[in-house]
Amino acid sequence: MHYRFLKYLMCSVLVITLSCSQEKQGQKSPGTKKEVKKSLLEANKKVVKTEEQHIRDFLNRYSWEMEETGSGLRYMIYEKGAGKAIERGDIVELNYEVMLITGDKVYSSDESGPMEFVVGKAEVISGLEEGILLLHVGDKAKFIIPSHLAYGLLGDEDKIPNKSTLIYDVEVILKRI
Repeated sequence: MHYRFLKYLMCSVLVITLSCSQEKQGQKSPGTKKEVKKSLLEANKKVVKTEEQHIRDFLNRYSWEMEETGSGLRYMIYEKGAGKAIERGDIVELNYEVMLITGDKVYSSDESGPMEFVVGKAEVISGLEEGILLLHVGDKAKFIIPSHLAYGLLGDEDKIPNKSTLIYDVEVILKRI
């Protein structure tokens, strides 16, 4: 979590530095704090609208019928398991595959081994955590995780680019308390 804060802080400093340098060069200032806030809000609305359209196009292209949560996470449980429901505080182990919405595979348990984490401890992206809480041991599911529930504006600085919508295919293989 400290790493994400540092990335956010660095982005903020960059924006401030650029706006100050524009003023020094005689360029027009972006305006009052209220105008800047309004401009950023409009830009974010356009980004969200575009990402939503990409998700809808993806769902139509593959004819996936998915449920949507209030946060924007989409999910489909395509194979029901016989185990207990996942709850906060459980330690879960997952087989997984992560793809970009373009279809490019970026991570998988075939390469890295199963993923293990404590549910509710913010050890994984918020969209995955939210999705796992909808499952039972043995379930297989697909999640479409918008960028604001994944790695956001900066990506993971490895294989996931900035503002990426992710497709997770998961199987809950173990739950411990």
